[in-house]
Order: sequence, then structure tokens, then C-alpha cells
Amino acid sequence: MDALHTRSKVTLDDMHGRVGTDFGASDWMTIDQAMIDQFAKLTHDEYFIHVDPVRAAKETPHGGTISHGFLTLSLLAQMGYQVCPTIEGTKSGVNYGFNKLRFVAPVRSGKRVRGHFRLKNFEVQPTRWTTTWDVSIEIEGSDKPAIVAEWLGAGFL
Repeated sequence: MDALHTRSKVTLDDMHGRVGTDFGASDWMTIDQAMIDQFAKLTHDEYFIHVDPVRAAKETPHGGTISHGFLTLSLLAQMGYQVCPTIEGTKSGVNYGFNKLRFVAPVRSGKRVRGHFRLKNFEVQPTRWTTTWDVSIEIEGSDKPAIVAEWLGAGFL
């Protein structure tokens, strides 16, 4: 069974009551070179800092290859499935975008990351709801996060 089917379920009122609450952290996920290479091929972004470990070690301050910022960002979906509850009565939910987004620190190949989620706002309209999450993606062993963002979600009732 995947994380989509094991998440906790809450009511609309529960979500209103949890605005300002930290929902916790996802599991650690490793971003290895194979994942980076697959993402590079898929997106046609094969810049050497991502796919050439020898050149990246010589020519960058990172000591090797780094994840694409958008690869790291895309992991938020899986991280959110692990942490954010489903809302009862929702027919479907979608990623609605970002108000703010910063790539703060690079993620070196082989590092582990995890997402942290805090509910900033929750609004309900007659046919849908919207969430605003303060999210960060932590790099294991680093003082700086990889990403900080204000992420929007929507669900249809």
C-alpha cells in the first residue's frame, strides 16, 4: 500500500484548527547519481554540474555533482504524501503552485533530504479548499536547507 492510501484523514474543521501547526517531517530520501542522471535525461538538462562527477569535482566548489534544484523540489510531492493528511470529502487534490520559493543550498549526489511541513493557512470556498504550507527541504548533516518555500495546494469538494 502506498503513502496516498495510508495518510491520516481530517475534517475541514480539523484543518482550520491546525493552522500554524507543524505537521512534522517526511522520511529521508537519497538523491543519488542515478536519480540525477535520469532527471537530466528526462528534462534535457544535462549541465555538467549534474552529470559529470569528474568535471564537477574539478570545476565547482561542490566537490562533485549536485542535484537539479527542480529535482529536489519535485520530491516535495512524495514528502507531502507522507506528512500532510487527506481531507474528508475531497474528490481530488492538486498542486496549486508557490508564492515563494528559494533554492538555498545545493544537494550533493548521495545526500539524503527530507521535507518539513507547517500549515500556514487554510481556506474553504463552496466547491474547494486551499492550503498554504511553509515547507523546507533539509539536507542531512547540513546547517542550511536545500529549499524553503510557501507551497499552495487545492482540493475539490
